[in-house]
Amino acid sequence: MKRKKSKFRGGLLLAALVMVFSLLAGCGNNNNNAGAPVAEANGGAEASASPDAAATEAPAAEPVKVKLQLKWVPQAQFAGYFLAKDKGYYADEGLDVEILPGGPDIVPEQQVAGGSADIGVDWVASLLTSQEQEMPLVQIAQIFQKSGLVLVSKKDAGINGPADLKGKKVGNWMGGNEFEILALFDKYKLDSNKDLNFTKQGFTMDQFLGGEIDAASAMTYNEYQVVLESGIKAEDLNVIDMNDEGVAMLEDNLFANKEWLEANKETAAKFVRASLKGWKDAIADPEAAVDSVMKLAEEGSTTREHQLTMMTEVAKLIQPEGFDVSKLGYTDAAAFQQTADIALKFGVIKTASKVDEAYTNEIVEMASK
Repeated sequence: MKRKKSKFRGGLLLAALVMVFSLLAGCGNNNNNAGAPVAEANGGAEASASPDAAATEAPAAEPVKVKLQLKWVPQAQFAGYFLAKDKGYYADEGLDVEILPGGPDIVPEQQVAGGSADIGVDWVASLLTSQEQEMPLVQIAQIFQKSGLVLVSKKDAGINGPADLKGKKVGNWMGGNEFEILALFDKYKLDSNKDLNFTKQGFTMDQFLGGEIDAASAMTYNEYQVVLESGIKAEDLNVIDMNDEGVAMLEDNLFANKEWLEANKETAAKFVRASLKGWKDAIADPEAAVDSVMKLAEEGSTTREHQLTMMTEVAKLIQPEGFDVSKLGYTDAAAFQQTADIALKFGVIKTASKVDEAYTNEIVEMASK
């Protein structure tokens, strides 16, 4: 009898255990928790994908705003910046870049020093002047590696070289653009007040085309092309190149406010990296570069053909023949020193520039990494 009773109790215990496990299994299925142990085994991957977890993720960082002040109105001289913006290179670096047009009444150095812009484009001589006036500015990249300034004359004027400028009427826009020409005169012992008539030239080439000026200042990418577009052939012109004469001064650069730069070196490097990428594309694909320019150029102020020619000539100054493309944007110490020496000799600046403080290659080096 005892044996039968024990067997009966054992049966009851087994039945009870079966019922408990069945209830637990049923509850688990009804509450959809069967997968919870898998999520834990996977390091919580399932849980992190839930809507509640996603809602706690940090929002995407807002793009950093940067204002670029140009030297002049939109044209191919600045195509690399426009193309970098259109292709999203600035956005890829987390930047929101606003490109501010220049003009005859806008001094980029004043805009950057005053905080209206973060980075500016101008010629190095202008930057040196502003630095001497104690504006807190420093050059962070050199875009044009060669000068684009030439003196152009018609062959019948008989100006076969700089020495032939004696007794001639020579034009320049003045206002800071004349110092390479003055250095040329000095090299050939020509007194601009006695040996020739050095006169102010307008921003068109009308005086030259009309015969009022024997030799006119011209940028290879702009005014010289205007002369050719007027119908005069290149073989009917004589050209004196400042680079060939050893009196060239550096032109388009990028500079920043020192205080802004100290707190924004990474931002500056990102801007330079995207800009140089834009310039490389502009040189490789002038058509695309001009597309970006023409969207911003004032209607009727220029033609696509002129801008295409300008882009071709600008490319020769940014990346001259034989130039190491890996050095794009770097400031050459000798070229900068020559610019500073000419500026000092002809009164652009009164005291010698502290060139080691006037520019830095640090930002370009950061941008190259």
